[in-house]
Amino acid sequence: MTNRRFTAYAWGLVIFTLVVILWGDVVQATGSGDGCGAHWPTCNGEVLPAFQGLETFIEFFHRITSGLSLLLTIGLLVWSRRAFPKGHLARLGAGLAMLFMITESLVGAGLVLFRLVGQDASIARAVIAPIHLINTLFLIGSLALTAWWSSHPEHRPIWKGQGWVGWALGLGFVGILGVAASGALTSLGDALFPVRNTAEAVGRALTPGEHFLVQLRIYHPFIAVLVSVYVVLMANLVANLRPSHHTKLFARMAGVVFILQLGMGYLNVHQAAPLYTQLPHLLLSDAAWLTWLLLTVSALSLGYGAAPARVPVPEAR
Repeated sequence: MTNRRFTAYAWGLVIFTLVVILWGDVVQATGSGDGCGAHWPTCNGEVLPAFQGLETFIEFFHRITSGLSLLLTIGLLVWSRRAFPKGHLARLGAGLAMLFMITESLVGAGLVLFRLVGQDASIARAVIAPIHLINTLFLIGSLALTAWWSSHPEHRPIWKGQGWVGWALGLGFVGILGVAASGALTSLGDALFPVRNTAEAVGRALTPGEHFLVQLRIYHPFIAVLVSVYVVLMANLVANLRPSHHTKLFARMAGVVFILQLGMGYLNVHQAAPLYTQLPHLLLSDAAWLTWLLLTVSALSLGYGAAPARVPVPEAR
């Protein structure tokens, strides 16, 4: 059972939420997270604030688009209950999207209310930053799965009986989340402790007594390269072992996206992380996550991983 209008709405929500995520990076990169003060959900204590600076506009616009994304996700959840029967995967995806949208809102509110924004360089903010990004990946992944399952309900993933293929795909998820976590810390360090070039970044990272965010950001490129090589190799191997049109398509997409991501990552490091390289880098990170997610549900869907039923052989008499 499919619903084309629902599918179009869901993919549209994926695109809109990606725009909201990118604008959130603008908020951090410009230090505008404190643009509304320690007020939430109001901005500087007002529903419609007076825009006395660019930081207030940037932060308030992010809140408006985030709130609209929340309302659209509620609409997705309600529509999924009306359009699909109980037990349909699209309903599961919409429910997960609603859950992660709520936690996303709570994390955002916590950052503002506890003043973990602007130029704050505390350990608490360093802990929340990766959690925030990983929750964002779960949110965008849930929305994408809702859209995908609404048109491909046969792609119900099963882990049992998959053997090492299931473990390989699961390890890929762990690796991608690890890259995301280290990338969140690196992005935070770039925003709080900007440098002019790569040599300065490396030199400061190796200097004893530097802030821990400065020292940690040197590791992200190495983690990203290792995980990318693993993902590209495993994607093609999994597509050969679980052959279908979709697994082969997503395996090719994974190769292209991860190679582009490495190239953009190099450019981001080389240019000392300006906003015009940060945003494409973040967008490609989301695309890499979604590609691996769709490859996984396609490869582990019913009919690919299940062990074939044994046909009884009559005994010789």
